[in-house]
Amino acid sequence: MSLLVVGLSHRSAPVSVLERASLDSDTQNKLLQDVLAAEPAAEAAVLATCNRIELYADVDKFHAGVAELSTLLAQHSGVCLEELTPFLYVHYEDRAVHHLFSVACGLDSMVVGEGQILGQIKDSLARAQELHTAGRLLNDLFQQALRVGKRAHSETGIDRAGQSLVTFGLEQLAAGHADVAAWAKGKRALVIGAGSMSSLAAATLARAGVDEVVIANRTVERAERLAQILTEPGGTGVTARAVAMTETGAELARADVVVSCTGATGLVLTAAAVEAATAGRTAPLALLDLAMPRDIDAAVHRMVNVRLVDIESLAEASADAPMAADVGKVRTIVTDEVAVFGAAQRAAHITPTVVALRAMAAGVVASEVARLEGRLPGLDEKQRAEITQTVRRVVDKLLHAPTVRVKQLAGEPGGAGYADALRTLFDLDPETVAAVSRADLDNADVKNRGRV
Repeated sequence: MSLLVVGLSHRSAPVSVLERASLDSDTQNKLLQDVLAAEPAAEAAVLATCNRIELYADVDKFHAGVAELSTLLAQHSGVCLEELTPFLYVHYEDRAVHHLFSVACGLDSMVVGEGQILGQIKDSLARAQELHTAGRLLNDLFQQALRVGKRAHSETGIDRAGQSLVTFGLEQLAAGHADVAAWAKGKRALVIGAGSMSSLAAATLARAGVDEVVIANRTVERAERLAQILTEPGGTGVTARAVAMTETGAELARADVVVSCTGATGLVLTAAAVEAATAGRTAPLALLDLAMPRDIDAAVHRMVNVRLVDIESLAEASADAPMAADVGKVRTIVTDEVAVFGAAQRAAHITPTVVALRAMAAGVVASEVARLEGRLPGLDEKQRAEITQTVRRVVDKLLHAPTVRVKQLAGEPGGAGYADALRTLFDLDPETVAAVSRADLDNADVKNRGRV
């Protein structure tokens, strides 16, 4: 089995395609289940963010895996395969590992170095674990990606290469001012949605110095919890309140800055709603749309006295953002970690074969000792124990050097064939090796369940 990733992102596809191909939570669950039901895949995980949709799988056939995963992505995204295919990228084995580690470090983000992707990778792994679609390979891969991402942020200055998407978006809105704080001071903010991105936006605006933050959400209780966090002792100290989504129009008319990031499949703010809210006002209205698909009608871009920054305009702005020198250090970390991960996976691949070999040797020892006891019934207990221990020591010594060496060789590039050679040389039963591997996978599943 081998690691395969098929996906599209802001680097390969226009925002209009990403927007149409976005997957909600239920669709992601169904996609994972269908991938596992497909013949080429044994494990699967999906990483879906506002600017990427990637499907990771452990497959036994490369071409069949690419065809199946591409087809399933098209079916569940609602974008026909012929239209989607030109924007898809494919990474296999070590290149797939390198890609995910780069993503985890923020090297592939719209804003280089942003750390929010780590939380999204963590959520992706948790989903796959909950649905039992992640086995040993994807558990190991995603856990290691999280460690690599944290290492990049702790050992380098990659954080300085860019900010979170929220901060970057607010900086675009505040263009022409000294900083976001100078622009935000004294403003009224409306945050639509109460998920992780919206919560980050609300906290960022509060720290920047807005006078009031209003959170609008379909589930008012969730908006109230966010408002309470912002106003409680030790929080930001901003005035915050929650309203129902039905009150968005009235709050829009009073707001100076609006951030929207919901999971809605249709528009949350139409051009007509924005036009009605800005009628007669003199102060400009700033809108930040971080949703995918978009929450705010793109026609708002053409309105006077309104500034809209959305995912598409953020992509254009980030293309000109300066790269920090620390990016090179992070790339070195990624390269080193890919080599370490590959060696560990290759070494782990041979473990079931080594275990099966030692089990076979133990069976031979037991059989020969039993035969000896039948031919020499006069042996006392101490003599039988000494003979048994001697035979076991001989077998262990004979097997020690080759099994240790084969694990070392298997960990090197091109070492995957050593397991096959060992099985052939010792005529090991494939079913016995498979049973050891299944037991190992079951133990790994129990160990990793709930671990992210």
